Amino acid sequence: MGWVVVLGVVAAGGWIITRPMPGDYIPGLGPSSKDASKTPPVRGTLPPRTDGEGLNLDDYFPAQRPVDVAGYKAKRNGARQGENCAEALQDRSQDLFKDGGCQAYLTVSFTGQERPVLSSVTLLRFTDQAAATKAADALRAKPGALAFILPDTNPAPAPTAGAAKPAGGDARVEAVGHYVTVTSSRVNDGRFGGPTAGPSGTPAAAPTPSASGAPSTEQSLDEANRALSYAAGAPFAWM
Repeated sequence: MGWVVVLGVVAAGGWIITRPMPGDYIPGLGPSSKDASKTPPVRGTLPPRTDGEGLNLDDYFPAQRPVDVAGYKAKRNGARQGENCAEALQDRSQDLFKDGGCQAYLTVSFTGQERPVLSSVTLLRFTDQAAATKAADALRAKPGALAFILPDTNPAPAPTAGAAKPAGGDARVEAVGHYVTVTSSRVNDGRFGGPTAGPSGTPAAAPTPSASGAPSTEQSLDEANRALSYAAGAPFAWM
């Protein structure tokens, strides 16, 4: 039996293309009750369904549908969301969004399915495009300002003074309309499942390609950031 492609209308307007996944009641129209029981944890207040521009997690990243962009595949883990954008910061005492027009945030954890990568993707909604552009500039000027959340929804500890920073590429910050997306990736040490960087679960010492031609650590992190940044921003390009 071949693939079935279903066109559907999203709440904010426009069309999406869905493909069947194992466990769907009807191909492309949602997971079975068995798969639904495995839904990753979500912390925070869900936006009302009447808000067509609300950052509703399942509208953008359905739990049972892996992200697949340009060959990079990632599984959604836990998420945090709410209307207080300061909750998305690593240090909430330094509120970059104060009086900046930030209306809501959504932070989602992802695990690479074929790469030893953990990623944290944050979506921020602002009152207008000018406010979003200003916030994006502020975030680029202060790398690491946003919390990097782990698959269990807890934020990763901030590096202590003098300690080595976690192996990871530079975050990608993009302003798309009146939204901002921030994507950051780190080496998966194996604590939360998924592929790891080595048999011991520790990252390689240097980001150089292996003899087999596999991508280096640096390349894997960059690939993850590019793919997830595109997936996060694509819905807003039509708004």
